[in-house]
Amino acid sequence: MPARAARHAQHAPPAARPPGKADTEPLQDPALLRRLLRAKDRMDAASHEAWPVKRLAEVSGVSEAHFARSFKRAFGLPPHRYLLTRRIEQATTLLRDTDLSITEIAFATGWESLGTFGRTFRDVTGLSPSAARSAAQASLPELDRVPACVLKAAQRPDLTTAVLEKRRRAGNATVRPSIKEVT
Repeated sequence: MPARAARHAQHAPPAARPPGKADTEPLQDPALLRRLLRAKDRMDAASHEAWPVKRLAEVSGVSEAHFARSFKRAFGLPPHRYLLTRRIEQATTLLRDTDLSITEIAFATGWESLGTFGRTFRDVTGLSPSAARSAAQASLPELDRVPACVLKAAQRPDLTTAVLEKRRRAGNATVRPSIKEVT
C-alpha cells in the first residue's frame, strides 16, 4: 500500500502536492530561459495584443503547462499577471504624459472594455484612471528630474496577489473565493 500511495502522490495535481524543491528553485536551464525571455519580450513589445498561454507557448516552443509553470518560476508571476502589470504601467505612463482620453488609453493598452479597464486599474493602483491622471500631473514638475526607467520601476504595480483576491480582501470577503479555504 505505501508504494501505491507514493505513486498516487507522484501523479497528483500540483495544488495537491506540497511545494517541493523543484517548485521553489529558480530555473537553471539557459535554453529554457532564452525561450521564456523570447515570449516575455514579445509581450513587452506588443502588450496591447491578446497573449493567451497557448500563443506564448508556441512562441517559446514548449507545451502550455510547461510554459506557464516555468514562466512563473523564472519571473515570479504567471504570464497573465505579468501582462496585466505591463498594461497598467503603460496606461499609467499615458495618463501622465498625454492628453489622450481614458477610453483611448484603455483601447491603446489592450483592454476590450472601458469598464474592465477602470475596475482593474482601480483594483491594482488604488485610484481610478482619472484620479491617477490628476495625481500624476500634479506632481509632474517634481518627476521631470527622475529618469524614466526609475520612475517606471517605482510605479510598477505589485501583482503578486491576484486582482480578484485583492478585491475579496478589500471588500471584507464580499467576493467568495473560488476554492474552499482551509484555516
